[in-house]
Amino acid sequence: MIFRQLFEPLSSTYTYLIGCEETGKAILIDPVIASMDRDIEELKKLNLTLEYSIDTHIHADHITSSLHLKEKLKSKIANPIVDKLPCADLYLEEGKPLQIGSIKLESLHTPGHTPGHFAYIINNTVLTGDSLLIDACGRTDFQGGSSEQLYISIHKKLFTLPDDYLVYPGHDYQQRFVSTIKQEKTRNSRLGNNKTSEEFMEIMKNLNLPYPKFIDYAVKGNQLCGVCPDDLPENLQNYCKQMTESYQG
Repeated sequence: MIFRQLFEPLSSTYTYLIGCEETGKAILIDPVIASMDRDIEELKKLNLTLEYSIDTHIHADHITSSLHLKEKLKSKIANPIVDKLPCADLYLEEGKPLQIGSIKLESLHTPGHTPGHFAYIINNTVLTGDSLLIDACGRTDFQGGSSEQLYISIHKKLFTLPDDYLVYPGHDYQQRFVSTIKQEKTRNSRLGNNKTSEEFMEIMKNLNLPYPKFIDYAVKGNQLCGVCPDDLPENLQNYCKQMTESYQG
C-alpha cells in the first residue's frame, strides 16, 4: 500500500493519499482546494489514478477539492451517508467497507464535532478527521456539535480499537504527524487518563475559542462538494487559491 500524509499550512489540514500498488488506484481523504495542484502532481509522480475523493465531514476551515478533482480527473466523490450530500456519487456507511484494489476502507460514524462525522480505518491505521486529534479533539460549539456525543464516539468507537493502531488526525497545529490509540487513551489532555464525560464537557465548555473566520463560506461551499464563493473578502481569498508551499508530512 502507498501512503502519503500531505499538509496544507493555511488551515493546518492533513490530506491522506492512499494507493494500491497492484492496480494503481488511489483515494484522497480530506483534500483541500488550495493544495489541489500538489495532490494531482503527487498522483502523477506515483503513477496513480484517483478513484475517489473522500471527506471525513463538512469542513468549516477550508474548501474541499472533491468537485474540482472530479472535473479534472474524472474521479468520484464518496462522503458519509449521514450528510447525504446530493453531489456525492457514493454514500459511505458504517459496516459496509469500500474496496479499492487492495485497499479496504472501513467507515466509523463518530459524531460530536459534526453530526455526520466519519473516521476511516485502513489496516492498522485510523484516520480520525477532526474527532480525535493528537492531545486534543475537534471543537463542538458549532455545526450541530455535541461534547456529549463526541465523548461517546471516542470512547465507544475509537478507544475500543487496538492500542497499537496508528492515529492520523485531520489537523495538527504543532508539527506532529501521528499518534497511537494507546497514547491518546493515556496522554490526551481532554480525553485521556479515564476522564469522565462530565470532566470532558466542562473542558470543552471553557475552551473559549474564537468564531471560525472561514466557516460562513466553507460550510456552504462544502455542502456542494467544494465550491469557492465569488464574494470572498480579500483577507480570505488565499483559502481558495493554490498555495505555493504545501508540503508532505
